[in-house]
Amino acid sequence: MGVNFQCSGPKGESLTFAPNAYISISSDNQVTLVAHRSEMGTGIRTSLPQIMADELGADWSRIKIIQAEGDEEKYGNQNTDGSFSVRMFYEPMRKAGATARTMLIAAASNKWGVDPKECDTQKGKVFHSGSGKEIPFGDLVESLQNASLPAPESIELREFSSYQLIGKDVPIYDLKDITRGKAVFGADVNLPDMKIAVVLRGPVIGAKVVSFSDGKALAVPGVEQVVKISGPSFPPGLDKALEGVAVIASNTWSAIKGREALEVSWDLGENQNYNSEAQLAEMVKSTSQNGKVRRERGNFAQAKSSAAKVIERTYEAPFYAHATLEPPAAIAHVKSDGSCEVWSPSQHPQWARDAVATALDIDASLVKVNVTLLGGGFGRKSKPDYVVEAALLSKAAQAPVRVQWTREDDLHFDFYHSHSAQRIIASLDSSNALTGWNHHTVFPAIGSTGSKDELHPSDGEMGLGCVDFPFDVPNIRIESHESTGHVRVGWLRSVSNIHHAFAMHCMLDELAEARGLDPIEHALSLLGEDREITFQSEMVGGEYGNYGEPIDAYPWNTGRMKAVIREVAEKSNWKQSMANGKIMGFAAHKSFLTYVACVVSLEKDNSGNLRVEDVYYAVDCGIAVNTDRVRSQFEGGSQFAHSLATTSAITFENGVAQQHNFDTYKIIRMPEAPRNIHVHIMESMEKPTGVGEPPVPPYIPALANAMYQASGKRIYKLPFQI
Repeated sequence: MGVNFQCSGPKGESLTFAPNAYISISSDNQVTLVAHRSEMGTGIRTSLPQIMADELGADWSRIKIIQAEGDEEKYGNQNTDGSFSVRMFYEPMRKAGATARTMLIAAASNKWGVDPKECDTQKGKVFHSGSGKEIPFGDLVESLQNASLPAPESIELREFSSYQLIGKDVPIYDLKDITRGKAVFGADVNLPDMKIAVVLRGPVIGAKVVSFSDGKALAVPGVEQVVKISGPSFPPGLDKALEGVAVIASNTWSAIKGREALEVSWDLGENQNYNSEAQLAEMVKSTSQNGKVRRERGNFAQAKSSAAKVIERTYEAPFYAHATLEPPAAIAHVKSDGSCEVWSPSQHPQWARDAVATALDIDASLVKVNVTLLGGGFGRKSKPDYVVEAALLSKAAQAPVRVQWTREDDLHFDFYHSHSAQRIIASLDSSNALTGWNHHTVFPAIGSTGSKDELHPSDGEMGLGCVDFPFDVPNIRIESHESTGHVRVGWLRSVSNIHHAFAMHCMLDELAEARGLDPIEHALSLLGEDREITFQSEMVGGEYGNYGEPIDAYPWNTGRMKAVIREVAEKSNWKQSMANGKIMGFAAHKSFLTYVACVVSLEKDNSGNLRVEDVYYAVDCGIAVNTDRVRSQFEGGSQFAHSLATTSAITFENGVAQQHNFDTYKIIRMPEAPRNIHVHIMESMEKPTGVGEPPVPPYIPALANAMYQASGKRIYKLPFQI
């Protein structure tokens, strides 16, 4: 955490006390907190300041929150990916607030001549318990002008029981502005003399411009300039602008009409014959062969050869697009002094800054990235390609430029979630015990977007619901297979957990039936005794990443998983409901260090059509900082997952995405959404973990398992119809 102690203010003006980069208090009693992570609906712009405010003892109703620009020297890691904002910054935010509180108390106790231990803070004031004296924070700012920072070891954090905000429902800070249409998202930024640009990119990733004619485009009223963007061949990388021809205009409509009038000849490159369905068929075929062993326990081949019964199933999932409600947009202003200022709905402003600096061939210190609210992110807006486009076009136009992507652009040139094929083989002995588990997985790796040599999923991708198979089976063999990238692949909400959890938990449900066991009892029994799992000793030639955290600090604890399973069974009334013929499916999955159990309940409407009536989640995310936001993430996550399970898919023919807008890349509408979503948060004093992505993985197999109860047909391919 960057520390920047500062007290400032010219004589006669308001003074400021700023003991660190995140907190400032003015002599007119304004407490300002910095949100250094990107807000995309998760509530992180509220939750992190909420932690500081609680430790500080500030008056939350009078807090001002400002968004940080991209600057790791001040704010540390600002990459709002991976569900780790609260996990990473819970303790630093507490310490930031506690440091300021300690200094305010020291100033007040010195003023009153009392013991600092007799003082505390509340509602923006320091008060003395013995005398009843109190003083607003602002009245202490002048006396703190020459104060020194206290030694870090002297800072005492509050007891959890004393918190007024942490662990409670707190509405998001921007709620009123968002609901009234006053909130500023990427495309809402307007600068004087700003131009609008849209880009005609090659229809196939890696395509290069052979020639173009811009006469008709320039004839469109409002069109001012046509500029070629030089982009990389294939693979294109994660942070570079694709090759294309941009139309710069005075307004969005003219820019779009000008793009339609462009005449461009393309060299489509090596992916012009790519067909995703053909590749998927080859991927399925490859899983019947031996793959690269990534984890091994015991001897699966022996378990299989001696088995009384072997069950073998293949699972398929398509490419997915992020399809954020707000398509990518970015504004850049390359100024006459060579510096560049950016306004963007970016999940990773520091990466955007560095990518812009590289593209413009300037030092990163000359680039300033301002972060707006994001109309959805899901991992797409951590990649800075669209920000780079804006910077390049601003330099060419010698004016501020907003690059605006359309929905068609968004779906055609995304960093997609990979399509995948998986084969799971399970062996049962004569006593019907599960003796072996062999999981084959194949999908174009995220690394293939940067290097043709990346033919297997990384250790990180394998650790998302595959090698971290937690069940107590004596013989385990996990294998990956080669596949090549032909499109841009990136991370999408819960990443490889999407397809791995689908396959794993559908197979476990089928195994429970084969063994004559209730699915929940089956999961509890397979988890075995309460214990902590490390996985590392069984990894073959690789590492278990554990979401970037030390396994001893964040172990895989079977007791915590069993607790959420029992909780969801109770809250959904699982046993009685199933006995009464209720149509229900179950899955439980740990991702991003959070334990989640899910039950999906289906009912038939008056026309005999199935719909999701109830979703039950039990969640152990350690300390839940803002319980309102935790529930909201699971409510939204179930609907996100429902789209992935039932309606969404991207396919490619001749290298071109075949889905163009929400008529062909479908997301669920309100009538299709789950009607009731019940989120039960486990009480916990464990370290906080992520909640943005964990709702997604268990929902899809829980829904698929419920569909089996309704139809008698197992589901092996996504998406499927209800």
